[in-house]
Amino acid sequence: MDGLRHARIDSQLGELVVVAEGPALTGVYFPGHWHLPEPDAFGESVEATTDPVIRDLAGQLEEYLAGERQAFEIPVRTDGDAFSEQVWMMLREIPYGERTTYGALAERLGNRHLAQRVGQVVGRNPVSIVIPCHRVVGSDGSLTGYAGGLERKQRLLDLEDPTTAESRLF
Repeated sequence: MDGLRHARIDSQLGELVVVAEGPALTGVYFPGHWHLPEPDAFGESVEATTDPVIRDLAGQLEEYLAGERQAFEIPVRTDGDAFSEQVWMMLREIPYGERTTYGALAERLGNRHLAQRVGQVVGRNPVSIVIPCHRVVGSDGSLTGYAGGLERKQRLLDLEDPTTAESRLF
């Protein structure tokens, strides 16, 4: 399958819309997602079980949510501007189970005053979970905006936290 396409997959976080183009994943969107692309950016509807990219993501996501996987092994393409791509690359570098702040990311970019702009880019991450934007928190450690909702963000952070892993409520 080469063209732009999407499928809906069920997950413990709700029904997700997964978008792929060619061999790459290009979008993962929650119900009620804050920043959705235009409808034509989803392409044709396909069956998740027959599309290799979407099927692979569904399996890896299931393993991740079961605590059996810490990293995704699937090609991803984001198509953002240069600044966005820099931020999303930094998100990919945040280790499983760790957190960082918007300010720390801004400082890595060379200007702590970019924290708000970094936050806007993090909030527009097109490949939620796979590019782990849920690992970014406020400067005081508090949960701040998440396109999939703060409850989902907390669930993902709890999943990755070894002190809460045994009391998972998935």
